[in-house]
Amino acid sequence: MGLWTAAGLVAALVCTSALSAPAESGAAATLQARYNALAPQLARNEFQRPLVIESSESPNSVNGNAYAVINYPFTTVSTAFKNPGNWCDVLMLHLNTKFCRAQGDASPSVLEVSIGKKTRQEIKDAYTLAFDFRLASATPDYMAVQLNADKGPLGTNNYRINLQVTPIAGGKTFMHLQYSYGYGMAGRMAMQGYLSTVGSGKLGFTQVEGGGEKKYVDGMRGTVERNTMRYYLAIDAYLASLAAPPAEQLEKRLQHWFEATERYPRQLREIERTAYLTMKRSEHQRQQAAE
Repeated sequence: MGLWTAAGLVAALVCTSALSAPAESGAAATLQARYNALAPQLARNEFQRPLVIESSESPNSVNGNAYAVINYPFTTVSTAFKNPGNWCDVLMLHLNTKFCRAQGDASPSVLEVSIGKKTRQEIKDAYTLAFDFRLASATPDYMAVQLNADKGPLGTNNYRINLQVTPIAGGKTFMHLQYSYGYGMAGRMAMQGYLSTVGSGKLGFTQVEGGGEKKYVDGMRGTVERNTMRYYLAIDAYLASLAAPPAEQLEKRLQHWFEATERYPRQLREIERTAYLTMKRSEHQRQQAAE
């Protein structure tokens, strides 16, 4: 695996990381309080949907957060994401996910997730992570799911995915999706090399002051924000597909996800619709054959 290919995988893997869920006691109240605090931003923002994207970077880690109101009942959302196999349907919508298999239908379980290029690729040429899946909490007003992978490529580590949801008025659900991963010197250097070549010019969504004017974040924060958005849209696309007959749900998810990403071409446009659909249908067939 070449250095820049591996670095690109690290960039893609930002989409599969998260911080620890808060203690179960009071978690629902904490999430409800966050919803109330973000209400003005959720009501009016550049995304034209009830969504807030945040990110941060430290010397040895990067993380992203998506806070969103999703138009589905809490019971629907909670039931869907208690099942590790359903997470594979979500993760597979991302351009870089080549394969996903859950070892069991309940918590705890393990998800094998292969990350690779934005084009068709053999699984043996991708990088496979083993995510420990755990249903951290499930009550009538709060659910939390965690996926943890200790090791990644180029010395990266501590990949985390954390989803928290709680019901809100109007039969809707408030969601917090968190991502983080750690890295050492080799991982940082590889990412910097990727971002100065193949990944150069790619932007995130947060605007910051620079040179007397506002500009979108780039670099590692830009990477985590793009993938935060992609996975938020994947969750929304999965939920939207549930209304279709089972035989039509895959196509519904694929079309929904691609159309949603096209609303943000400056950050998310990477591939044409036909190429994306062809690649993902093929990957789905490969996954079905493996199962």
